[in-house]
Amino acid sequence: MPDMQDARVQHKNHEKQESHRLKWIGIIAVCLLAGVAGYGIYSRYQNEHAVKKWTESEAVPSVSIISPTEAPGTTTLTLPGRVNAWYQAPVYARTSGYLKAWYTDIGTPVKAGQILGLIDAPDLDQQYAAAKASLATAAAQRALAQTTSDRWQKLIAEDAVSQQEADEKKANYAARVAMEHEAAAEVDRLRALIGFKQLLAPFDGVVTGRATDIGALIIGGASNTNNTQQPLFTVSDIHKMRVYVNVPQAYAAEIKPGITAALHLPEYPDRIFHTTFVDTNHAVTPASGTMLVQMAAENGDHALKPGSYAQVEFILPTPSNVVRIPASAVLFRQEGMTVATIDTHNRAHLHVIKITRDLGRQIEVAGGISRNDRVIDSPADDLAENDLVSPEVTQAKTDGAAHGKE
Repeated sequence: MPDMQDARVQHKNHEKQESHRLKWIGIIAVCLLAGVAGYGIYSRYQNEHAVKKWTESEAVPSVSIISPTEAPGTTTLTLPGRVNAWYQAPVYARTSGYLKAWYTDIGTPVKAGQILGLIDAPDLDQQYAAAKASLATAAAQRALAQTTSDRWQKLIAEDAVSQQEADEKKANYAARVAMEHEAAAEVDRLRALIGFKQLLAPFDGVVTGRATDIGALIIGGASNTNNTQQPLFTVSDIHKMRVYVNVPQAYAAEIKPGITAALHLPEYPDRIFHTTFVDTNHAVTPASGTMLVQMAAENGDHALKPGSYAQVEFILPTPSNVVRIPASAVLFRQEGMTVATIDTHNRAHLHVIKITRDLGRQIEVAGGISRNDRVIDSPADDLAENDLVSPEVTQAKTDGAAHGKE
């Protein structure tokens, strides 16, 4: 019996121990499961936080920073120009006939009043002779009318003739005087035309054009206005030359008395001609947006030729507030051309600028930004005021434009 009781006690103890062991195994298993679940939740939170942080980082655009550079103290402005003679006169015929002779060819130096050519006008000669005869007739008739009038004035004092008849003779005399004056005026007119048979140089210069030859029919009265005939000769005064250049409106205010310009001609690559300011037309042509400027150049050796093409080089002062930036930094907005800068908090700010000169890859800007600003190069089109950006260090890509460092 005692053995059976001991066996039962041992069995109960064994069951109790087994139950206790299973209970701890369950507790450990639950703890392990809870730990695994907690670690999973924590890992997922960490991953989500990393993704959110990466997403926020990627949402801030990276930008390149440009430091504006100070523009040079002077600006070289080179424009095409046209060289003209100081004076240039086309010589037309005022008398019709045939060219009898010409005495000066192209390139011939001439003095004022020198005969360039001679026109043979036989019809005019006959008209002139007839006019002189008419003048002689009018003078004789006037003399007779004067004698008659004087005689009738004496007769009226003796009551030999009526007052009416005396007045008629006096009026006839006055009419004959007027007819004589008319005839004399016609003689003077034809004498002037006779003088036009000589083609004269209007001033000292050189013959730069001859468009006639001996025996050529000459039509008198041709001029630039009716454009019926070329000038017979062209005379140019080239001791000094006028240079005309069209200056863009943006530089019009800088072209004023006292300014000079260098003149470059393709036929003289190693020579510089100097010009001085004469005047402007004080107007801007709407079609081209330019102002016509006249410069003067001495031409003692006659190296400059009328009609020549030239490059006119102005040296203009640059305003102190002008800076240079890459052209790629400009945004085109409704309010005008804009540049974006960033502040110390990496926030973007937009500034409307005024471009004073386009140099291609670079532009010169007056107003809106200063040399100390940090300018965004190649900003996004949708960049807005106060946007957060991420500045990055980049290498300079335009001449003279330094990039900032963060």
